[in-house]
Amino acid sequence: MVNITDRIKEIEDEMKRTQKNKATEYHLGLLKGKLARLRAQLLEPGPGSGGAGGTGFDVSKHGEARIALVGFPSVGKSTFLGKVTKTRSEVAAYSFTTLTAIPGVLEYGGAEIQLLDLPGIIEGAAEGKGRGRQVISAAKTSDMIIMVLDATKRAEQRALLEQELEAVGIRLNQDPPNISLKIKKAGGMKITFQNPPKNLDEKMCYNILRDYRILNCDVLVRDENATVDQFIDVIMKDHRTYIKCLYVYNKIDGISLEFLDGLAREPNTAVMSCEMDLGVMEVVDRAWEELQLMRIYTKRKGVEPDFSEALIVRQNATIEDVCDAIHRTLKESFKCALVWGASAKHVPQKVGLGHVVHDEDVVSIIGTKSGLAAK
Repeated sequence: MVNITDRIKEIEDEMKRTQKNKATEYHLGLLKGKLARLRAQLLEPGPGSGGAGGTGFDVSKHGEARIALVGFPSVGKSTFLGKVTKTRSEVAAYSFTTLTAIPGVLEYGGAEIQLLDLPGIIEGAAEGKGRGRQVISAAKTSDMIIMVLDATKRAEQRALLEQELEAVGIRLNQDPPNISLKIKKAGGMKITFQNPPKNLDEKMCYNILRDYRILNCDVLVRDENATVDQFIDVIMKDHRTYIKCLYVYNKIDGISLEFLDGLAREPNTAVMSCEMDLGVMEVVDRAWEELQLMRIYTKRKGVEPDFSEALIVRQNATIEDVCDAIHRTLKESFKCALVWGASAKHVPQKVGLGHVVHDEDVVSIIGTKSGLAAK
């Protein structure tokens, strides 16, 4: 019996041979759907699927966020980890030095962020080559990916890594498609387009859904730029992960200043040289910005705020979220809060639970019982 990897290869070869035009778009759309389903089977197979398990490295999550360091062997991930954390990952000038996930803790402004130095991805990781499956599984559990690249091999490395991650359902710097799919027990298919897309129509949606054995559902496509691939992503939502990615180019001491200037201006990009200790902390600053975490300091009545310890909350967090971060029962006796900082219109401002806080605000929670305040 043909195994999953062989079937994937057959479909990929057929797609390469098929000329793209109006007459073949439905056939190609179905092939893309089959390919997505087989790749999901390969990484998370069930009994009798013929594939190996998609188990990860089983590293417990720690801190307020997790960042996965992904890249080809010997691009500088381990060196970077050693410079910004107290963890030492083995470093050598040859491939595949790191054979397991190395966790480290980055301390930043009172927050603890876990960094995972994952084994170098090689081409074919999506088909299980090297430690590809384990790397991908660990990357999917992260809040952010830092893709470490060799600045002297920029185009080649980035394209291959993006291709591998795309193949296993990791979507970098993308929002989920603006498409709604609701499965029903009966009633057939109802497909509605809010604005008719240029690259997707009812027949295509119907054929792909039927191929996935989804015969009763309501579909609403809101985006006029929706594609076949995005529609498949919605069907395969349990196998899709949308993650922020910061592209970090190492070894900038090996490229020209003109090339470096252009590289540094690209979106979602940072540059550094671990060897020369250039730009390393700037990468950490960018990572913090991309994670969109905020530090909130608390204050008791008549006492100066403690700036040595921060509460870490997500961007757009409210006073209610701050209360939950302090103690889950604090809201029960909440009366109001006093806020100092960028979110306050005047200092201090008396606010309610719905007030949106900003980074480095100082907050004092006042309760209905005398003397209650945030710790």
